[in-house]
Amino acid sequence: MLGYRAKLGVLGPSTNTIVEPDYYIMAPPGVTLHYARIYIPDGRLSNDDEFVHLMEQIRANLDQAIRAVMTAEPDYLVMGMSSETFWDGAAGNARFTRHVEELAGLRVATGAAACHRALQVLGARRLGVITPYQPVADGQVRRYFADQGYDVVALHGLRCPSAVAIAHVTEDELRAAIARVNQPGVEAIVQCGTNLSMVRLADAAERELGKPVIAINAATFWYALRDCGIADQRPGFGCLLRDY
Repeated sequence: MLGYRAKLGVLGPSTNTIVEPDYYIMAPPGVTLHYARIYIPDGRLSNDDEFVHLMEQIRANLDQAIRAVMTAEPDYLVMGMSSETFWDGAAGNARFTRHVEELAGLRVATGAAACHRALQVLGARRLGVITPYQPVADGQVRRYFADQGYDVVALHGLRCPSAVAIAHVTEDELRAAIARVNQPGVEAIVQCGTNLSMVRLADAAERELGKPVIAINAATFWYALRDCGIADQRPGFGCLLRDY
């Protein structure tokens, strides 16, 4: 009755309070979202070791979340966490995608692949990047973009102390981060981290700066819709959903 165009299964951390509502506000009529929480018992992120431990928890509990969401018989999967999709560069994203698709028997949109597709469409190569991560994960983001042939001119990691705290980053803090990475020669700004609330701010920042500002939730949702053959344009969330 409701998901007559597509039922999307969304895989996200149990600590994430942003990606699910973000996807709902961007969803066109006839597209429904069915969220499976990847259990995160310890969401501390205040240093590199804690961040690596978070990744270990994701890997340990991902498959159960996939099996759970598949009972809703979705048409397509969307990865509502971005850090794991950047890990180990382009090869790591390919390996992650292959694992999910083989287990589920469905295609999956990942944040890393969505950013690459978006940047190809936009023709941008020199990037300013914002993350909520610790340095160990920022290095993985740099590696992925380098593997795909991009130049990360500037990267600012907010180093949020916990997975839940990522959602508490304010618009003022994000505006300051955008200004910090908007260095000379930057052709596009990319925001990683699905628990950062930035889809509306990115839309406003694009108009102010005159260049693409890619919020990863908007990019991943755009990628998923287009991969499902849904071409609806959704204004208010950045140039990808509005124009492409």
